[in-house]
Amino acid sequence: MIQAFFETTNERTVKVKVAITASGEGLNSPVDRVFGRAKYFVITDPEGTNVEVVENSQNANAAHGAGIQSARQIADKSVDVVLTSNIGPNAFRALEAGSIRVFQFGSDILTVRDALAAWKEGRLQEVKAPTAKGYVF
Repeated sequence: MIQAFFETTNERTVKVKVAITASGEGLNSPVDRVFGRAKYFVITDPEGTNVEVVENSQNANAAHGAGIQSARQIADKSVDVVLTSNIGPNAFRALEAGSIRVFQFGSDILTVRDALAAWKEGRLQEVKAPTAKGYVF
């Protein structure tokens, strides 16, 4: 099933980049259940071998526009897939406009590693619409 996560372009294989919302800085960190205000994004390949951690505190504490700014940050990292629990309408539209696919994990997923494994195994549902309302003060 892992072959589905690779694309072949001009006879070379390009790995997919996956971003997982996290409250810590690694594969064993707990997931963060909110996209726009996640503390970190753990960006990795499907195997979890190349890991980059992106801090998102500037958006987590933003008064407005956290989802859109987080989506821009993810797009700037050339991410193909986002794994999260909840995503608001503005962030969803921004990711969709960038052709970034979103998959939702449930309460049974506790760590970034769990989320990645569930996605690779095809256990996460692809999100076709926002899963949460926009942030309200």
